[in-house]
Amino acid sequence: MITLFITGYLAIIFESTLKINKTASALLTGVLCWTIYIFSNEHVEVNNELLIHLANFSGVLFFLLGAMTIVELIDAHDGFDVITSRILTLSRKKLLLIIGVTAFFLSAVLDNLTTAIVMMAVIRKLVDDTEDRMRYAGMVIIAANAGGAWSPIGDITTTMLWVGGQITSGNIMLKLFIPALVSLLIPMAWMSFKMKGNYLRPKEIQDSKKNPTSAIERNIVFFTGTGVLLFVPVFKTLTHLPPFMGILLGLAILWTVTELIHKKKNEEEKSIYSVAGALQRVDTQSVLFFLGILLAIAALESNGILAQLAHRLDIAIGNINLITLAIGLSSAVIDNVPLVAAAQGMYPLNIFPTDHTFWEFLAYCAGTGGSILIIGSAAGIAVMGIERIKFIWYLKKISFPALLGYFAGALVYILFQSMF
Repeated sequence: MITLFITGYLAIIFESTLKINKTASALLTGVLCWTIYIFSNEHVEVNNELLIHLANFSGVLFFLLGAMTIVELIDAHDGFDVITSRILTLSRKKLLLIIGVTAFFLSAVLDNLTTAIVMMAVIRKLVDDTEDRMRYAGMVIIAANAGGAWSPIGDITTTMLWVGGQITSGNIMLKLFIPALVSLLIPMAWMSFKMKGNYLRPKEIQDSKKNPTSAIERNIVFFTGTGVLLFVPVFKTLTHLPPFMGILLGLAILWTVTELIHKKKNEEEKSIYSVAGALQRVDTQSVLFFLGILLAIAALESNGILAQLAHRLDIAIGNINLITLAIGLSSAVIDNVPLVAAAQGMYPLNIFPTDHTFWEFLAYCAGTGGSILIIGSAAGIAVMGIERIKFIWYLKKISFPALLGYFAGALVYILFQSMF
């Protein structure tokens, strides 16, 4: 099973070389791991274990699907123009600050992947020079990952820990906000020395749309959409229901609002603004990729492999903070989703209870460590595809300040824990 998992993961890493979609490799790996496991164990027990695991991580998948649909609805109504229309500065340094701070807080409300896509759309409209755009793109990756780390809905790994009961929303926001902010400010200060003078804007291109939305419609959908996303942690706290129930409630509310807004339009006119249209644009491939990865990790957990790995790490390293830092650095090379899923399997709640410092530090390290390399996070991979950034360019220009920010934020967290 270990050999199969490593082989499958290598297929995911070398997706472009093998010409095999990473989602196909992930699903194949996940299913085959469980197939191997059931052949060597009692099938009734294995099926029961699989159902338990499915109940645990299906909440993450439903949450992702609901959140992505809400974001697509906002985007279809040009709701994000509320942000782009307010960026007027021509100073490189000021724009760096605006982009970094905006991505940091926007990621906490939406998620780092969506934020990266939205902010790159903003940058491409504002900045003409390719080198400048790539530097801003590097800041977007760092800021989106940092912003996602301290919010229960900002990063898939933080969401996994929240759904899994390892962290609570209020505590993680309180404990990780300053370390995450430090991990952003250090590379921002470093990069600001490279950004002098004014940037060049491209020539204005007027986009003609068949059925443009009005300013009132954009504002209603934007503020309703972001409002229901922000309400999800509140809903969980008040009702103690899983987060995916809150996101489905929010989707239902936004769905109702958009139906009322476009009720006088015919089916063809309102199709692009409907939930049906949004669902067609949602990246369901990413949802299936996470499913495949989580299935594979669950098989390793059920087989006892992750428990053995945890024991060996404890013997080899010993210090739990160093182990967590190592997990974060590994997330620069290996996707942070399986790393966090593995940690959830390696360290049960009876060892590290809810809101233990291990889970808080893990959320920080896994969320921000992926910024060190461009392939280390979903946000980085998305930006890499949008702006055609080379791996080596990012390694030379962005990796070092991102690494400094990672260790600076980690040091701040450790110091705060020792003081308070």
